[in-house]
Amino acid sequence: MTTDLPGAFFTRDGDNFVPTEHAVGPWNPNSLHGRVVAGLLGRTLWLNHGDEAFHPTRLTVDMFRLPTMSPLQVRTEAVREGNRIRVADGVLVQEGAEVARARIVLLKKTDDPNDDAWRPPNWTVPSPDEVSVKGPAPFANIWETRPINYTQGVAEQRRTWLRETRLLVQGEALTPFVRCAVAADFTSPLANMGSKGLSFVNADITLYLQRLPATEWLGFEVASHQSQDGIAIGETTLYDESGPIGKGLVCAVANRRMNI
Repeated sequence: MTTDLPGAFFTRDGDNFVPTEHAVGPWNPNSLHGRVVAGLLGRTLWLNHGDEAFHPTRLTVDMFRLPTMSPLQVRTEAVREGNRIRVADGVLVQEGAEVARARIVLLKKTDDPNDDAWRPPNWTVPSPDEVSVKGPAPFANIWETRPINYTQGVAEQRRTWLRETRLLVQGEALTPFVRCAVAADFTSPLANMGSKGLSFVNADITLYLQRLPATEWLGFEVASHQSQDGIAIGETTLYDESGPIGKGLVCAVANRRMNI
């Protein structure tokens, strides 16, 4: 965990999270990027309700209003505090209005059973250090990426390594869970981008984690993209350098105003 990354997405002012210029999203110059919305909700839910005996297994974020660059507050509450399952909800508030909601599901860690269920083949790809970047990497202004299969202007099953280059909140270390929460939004452009660019804007993010990543690099592989009538569902499988760690899913709606 490091706190020496440059230019955080938010600074603190009492209970307010104040966006910096780095938090701006791609659709509107006065709006936040979806990734920082998910990251801030995930970060606060884990801080307020996390327990080292429990694993953050699911984070779902509903983004139903475009947040501006004004200060935000996060409110959370426990829904259930059971012996094996704990659930908490969070709300992101801006200028008195709710702009996003989230739920975290925490499952109690225990001994793994003798699990012989079918699994897909291992992800056999070059490590981040073995991937050479030729020219500008995709989304290099947001993340550091090391593309494995990622050709601009081509519809293909994309695979890439991704690493955060900024802190979420100034002075706070990027924990493994926060890294995943901030990166989960990458499922949308990776899975929903076609040969002519990204025509869908996602309305939600769901992050499933079977375990936390052991390294800073996260691997993303498109598992599926489906769309009809302007509605798309995108799915990715997430990895670290040791193997699979979870899934990312988004639903998205066609955005006719702008392709990126």
